Amino acid sequence: MIAFGLAVGATAARKGFSFLDNFLMNLFVYAGMSQLVVMESWPERFSALALAGLALLCATVNARMLLMSASLQPWLRGLPYWQIYPGLHILTDPGWLISMSYRAKGGSDAGVYFGASAVLALAWMGAITAGYLAGALIADPRRYGIDLVMPIFFSAMLVMAVATYAMRAGGFWLMAFVPLTPRLRRMIEALPGSVVVAAVLPFIVREGPIAALAIAVAGAVVLATRKDLLAVLAGMAVAAAARAAGF
Repeated sequence: MIAFGLAVGATAARKGFSFLDNFLMNLFVYAGMSQLVVMESWPERFSALALAGLALLCATVNARMLLMSASLQPWLRGLPYWQIYPGLHILTDPGWLISMSYRAKGGSDAGVYFGASAVLALAWMGAITAGYLAGALIADPRRYGIDLVMPIFFSAMLVMAVATYAMRAGGFWLMAFVPLTPRLRRMIEALPGSVVVAAVLPFIVREGPIAALAIAVAGAVVLATRKDLLAVLAGMAVAAAARAAGF
C-alpha cells in the first residue's frame, strides 16, 4: 500500500497537480486505483461531459467496494449511522482484508475495522506526500493542468469523491434490506478472494507479463514466509530487474 501511495503521489506531481491539489484529492477521494486511472485520463478541458466521465471511471473502478461494504453490514449494523457512514469513507482493500480476517477468526470488535482503517489512512497520506515531493523532483518541467482554475479542479474532485463514496456506502446501505441467509453468509465469506482478483487483474492487463510475474513472485513469497512486506519487496525487485533487462 505504501509503494502504491508513492506511485499515486508521484503521478500527481508528473501531471502538474499542486501539493494542495494532491493532498485534498487523497483526503476526499481516497481511492488510489481510481485516482491513477483518472489522472491518466485527465481531460485538458472540463465540461459537464468530462465530469460525467470522471464519475463513471471512479464508479467503475471502485465497484468492488459495493461488495466490500455489503460484507461489513452484518458486523457493523448495530452501530449508529453517524459512526458507520463516515467510517466507510476510509474503507480500503487492505483494511477490509484485515477486518474480514479478524472476523473469520471469531472476532467481533468493530474497533478493529475503524482502527486498522484509520492507521492505513494516515500511512496513505504520508506515502502520497512523500511520493509527490519525490515525483516533483523528476517530473517533466512542463506543468500540465496548472492553468486549470481552482473552481474547476474542485468540481472534478467533488465528482470523484461522490462517486467513490457512493460505492463505499452503497453496498452497506443495500444490505440493510437483504435478509442474511446462510447461503448469503457463505457468499460474503467468499468475497475476499474475488475482490483481490478484481483489484489485481486490471494491473496485469495494463502492465502485461512483468506485472503478472511480479505478482506471482509476491504471492509465492507470502505463502512461503507469511510476511507481507517481504512479498511486496520481492515483487518490486522482480519487476525492477525485468524492466532493467529490457523486457
